[in-house]
Amino acid sequence: RPLYNDLLSSALDIIRTIRDPEKPNTLEELEVVTESCVEVQEIGEDEYLVIIRFTPTVPHCSLATLIGLCLRIKLQRCLPFRHKLEIYISEGTHSTEEDINKQINDKERVAAAMENPNLREIVEQCVTEPD
Repeated sequence: RPLYNDLLSSALDIIRTIRDPEKPNTLEELEVVTESCVEVQEIGEDEYLVIIRFTPTVPHCSLATLIGLCLRIKLQRCLPFRHKLEIYISEGTHSTEEDINKQINDKERVAAAMENPNLREIVEQCVTEPD
């Protein structure tokens, strides 16, 4: 399934360079995202479901929602195929994972967050490729 592998690697390539909101490292360097955190399922003709499961660096990470938002925004902008996107915290790795999962998969909440200029600026800094 060459197409499937292409989708998998392009999703991973898109998220591996996202920078942590607090540290100078990328999410991949901090092992917040790894190769095994991306899953792609075919859900229709030329349409795919991309599932990302990320692992915050600490169980009470206050930036987990923001990291989820960065993942969503960058994938929405960069994925070269029709897709649905689900983003979750790896099970058992965060104290409020259920709330955060709801938040980062709620279109209205995501849109509202991106209307906040401060939040938007942080997201842009995290998702913009370094020159």
